[in-house]
Amino acid sequence: MLGIIVSTIFIAIFVNLLLKKFQLPTIIGYIFTGTIIAYLFGLHETAVNNHDLKEIAEFGVVFLMFTIGLEFSVNALIRMKKEVFFTGTLQIIITTLIVVLISFYILNFDFQTSMIIGTALSLSSTAIVLKTYNETRDIKKRHGQRVLGILIMQDIAVIPILLMISIFTTNSENSVLYIVLQTTIAAVILIGILYLSGKYLLEPFLTHVSETNSEELFVGSVLLIAIGASYMAHYFGFSYSLGAFIAGMMISETKFKHQVESDLIPFRNLLLGVFFVTVGMQINFEIIYLHLFTILLLLPILMILKYCIIYLIVRIDDTKRVAFKTAFSLIQIGEFSLAILELARSANLLNATHTQILIVTIVLSMILTPIALKNLSKIASSLLPDDIMDTTNTLAVDKDLKGHVVVLGYGHLGQEIVRELKELNNDYIIIENKILFYKMGKDDKEPIIFGNAAHKHILESVNIRSSCAVIVAIDNPEQLRIVCESINELTKNTKTIVKITKTEDKKNLEGLHLEHIIVDDQVVAKALVEETKVCSIDFSHK
Repeated sequence: MLGIIVSTIFIAIFVNLLLKKFQLPTIIGYIFTGTIIAYLFGLHETAVNNHDLKEIAEFGVVFLMFTIGLEFSVNALIRMKKEVFFTGTLQIIITTLIVVLISFYILNFDFQTSMIIGTALSLSSTAIVLKTYNETRDIKKRHGQRVLGILIMQDIAVIPILLMISIFTTNSENSVLYIVLQTTIAAVILIGILYLSGKYLLEPFLTHVSETNSEELFVGSVLLIAIGASYMAHYFGFSYSLGAFIAGMMISETKFKHQVESDLIPFRNLLLGVFFVTVGMQINFEIIYLHLFTILLLLPILMILKYCIIYLIVRIDDTKRVAFKTAFSLIQIGEFSLAILELARSANLLNATHTQILIVTIVLSMILTPIALKNLSKIASSLLPDDIMDTTNTLAVDKDLKGHVVVLGYGHLGQEIVRELKELNNDYIIIENKILFYKMGKDDKEPIIFGNAAHKHILESVNIRSSCAVIVAIDNPEQLRIVCESINELTKNTKTIVKITKTEDKKNLEGLHLEHIIVDDQVVAKALVEETKVCSIDFSHK
């Protein structure tokens, strides 16, 4: 075993050093390492069927989801309800339905087999996509948020998929009802325990631990929380990563969020490496040789199918560029699909050969993904050079225009700002990246362009350097930071005016040279107090 471990580390370092010369991500190196080790030591069959090894490897995904949860709060998840519950659910349902119809009517599989294949192929790789997005910082961008929302829903969807497999292996109708009822009760208990623990016990516990000034105790406590929540979720019949994600969200509500994140990154990256090595171990060259034509046909069909479905769903209410990046990021099939197919095979619900063909196809799709994601922006720019809907909707901006106001956002606040500017006879130009508000501006015959204000070429197109002021009317704090960073690169934010909800939000804008920050709560509080003065004067006169 020690020889295998040493060989794995040596090969991983050697392969990744080689791949780095070609600017290829480390994920590919880990997968290749797994394939080499599997055939070098004859571990292929052992790796595919070793439950303990898979569980250890899965904890790489667990810690990834835990750190993703740290970036969220319950309020952030509520704000993303459309991305998670609408887009994510619709993507899973449509992908599953199309694959089921093809499997059942064209490939002549039975209904149960078709359902298992359909649901498994509807999932994408949380581990690969989010690891790459964290490295490139795309997770903070609009398409990153849409990708994250869909992946969260896919992770949740693993629960009903596993429940479906349990039902397929159950003959009694009473047992089916019992399984559904048991799962529902378990979900309520799990969420209740994690929520109450996070709300009332977590911060006092971590405060007490931090007062010991012992780094190892603090790290140990964080590991206890992450692994404990994962184990609890698994105990109640759910995926490890779902429990870890909820635990991460609970910690994000505390003051220890950033410290916990920095302490866990080494564990996350190490275990993710183990996970990708085990993925590489599942590449079976004998299966590839025997079914090469099937795999080469299946791989592009699946990826194109997933791209088209996700693109069309996201395009309903977003730009072509965001829809393209979101769909292109999720065209692979994910790690949970491997677990679902293997579980179905062990329960005799899937043919062993068909399972191996699908597993090899899935792994190949995962290998291609990080290469594509590393070049996502270049591909998007070459295919979609303009981040606007079409040329007929662009606004011709006079190159000599100066002294105007640039308004970023035409939502409710943006519309009120525009009304005030009209009354003052100020020249202004609006930038909006939501189709609904953009169309409202066009209908109102406003000088509005469609684009993402986080992109510098969009800001430059409205002569932002020559403007007298830039008013940022954006509610999303994360998007606000990204937009202000882009403006800062062009104007040093000397004339940028920003509205935030509360004083605490100022921390999110530190280091951006912003001198004009309007705090919503302060303005409202001042106005309310002024009204009390009027009331006091009236009362005294009476």
